Amino acid sequence: MDFALLLVVACVLSGLIWAADALWFRGRRVAAEGASAREPVIVEYSRSFFPIILIVLLVRSFAFEPFRIPSGSMMPTLLTGDFIFVSKWSYGLRLPVTNTLLLSTGEPQRGDVMVFRLPRDPAINYIKRVVGIPGDVVVYRGRQLWINGEPVPVQELGPWPDAPHARVVLGTERLGEREHQVLWRPGGGSREGRFVVPDGHYFVMGDNRDNSTDSRYAEVGMIPDTLLVGRAERIWMSWDATRPGVVWQRIGQAIR
Repeated sequence: MDFALLLVVACVLSGLIWAADALWFRGRRVAAEGASAREPVIVEYSRSFFPIILIVLLVRSFAFEPFRIPSGSMMPTLLTGDFIFVSKWSYGLRLPVTNTLLLSTGEPQRGDVMVFRLPRDPAINYIKRVVGIPGDVVVYRGRQLWINGEPVPVQELGPWPDAPHARVVLGTERLGEREHQVLWRPGGGSREGRFVVPDGHYFVMGDNRDNSTDSRYAEVGMIPDTLLVGRAERIWMSWDATRPGVVWQRIGQAIR
C-alpha cells in the first residue's frame, strides 16, 4: 500500500466533507433543529482528523519521513531493526505520490546515505551509499574502489566483533572528506566491474559489500534523480529482534 497516497486521499476527503458541511449543510441543520443541532458523525471525525492528517502529510512529504531498515546490506552503518529519519528537503522538495520536483534544494554527494525508489518497482524504497555522481567512472575490484581513476582510500581493521555468524572483516573507507566503515567476507565476493554513471543518475553501493544488491547489479542499476527520496540523517529507534529489546546506545546516532 502506498502510504503517501493513502494520506493524500484521507486529507482530501476529510477536508471536502468538513468544507461542504461548513458551507452548505451546517446552516440548514441549525435553521431546522436550532442551536442544539447535532453534527453528523462523519463531519465530526472529518473536522477532528483533517488538521492532523494535513500536518502529517506536510511533514512526511517535505521535512522528515521515518523508515525501518529491513536487511543487513548497510551494516555496520545501519543494522537490521534500526528506525531512521530521512530528510526530504536535502535533494529537493517533491510532491507526494507523483514525486514531481517543486524546488531544487541540493543534490546527492559522494558518501551520502540515500533513500531512493527502486527503478524496476518505484513502490519499493532502498537505502544505499552514494559512490558515484553523474559523469563518474566507478571501478570496483578486489575490495578496492576507484573513482575517475583515483583509488578510494581503504584500510582493513580486522575481524568485525559484532558478526553474528561467519567471520567478517571490518574496514574503513574515505569518500572525499567522509569516512565510513565497510564489511567484507573472507573468501566471499560480489560483483566487480567498471561502471559509467550517466547524466542525471547515481551509482550506489551497500556498506556490507559482499551482501548488497546495489548499482552493480541489473536488479537495481543506476538511480535516476527522479526517484530520489532523501538523505538518511539519524537513528531514532533500534530494535534487536534476536534478544529482543531496544538497543539504547544507537538511539539518536547520526548516520555517516
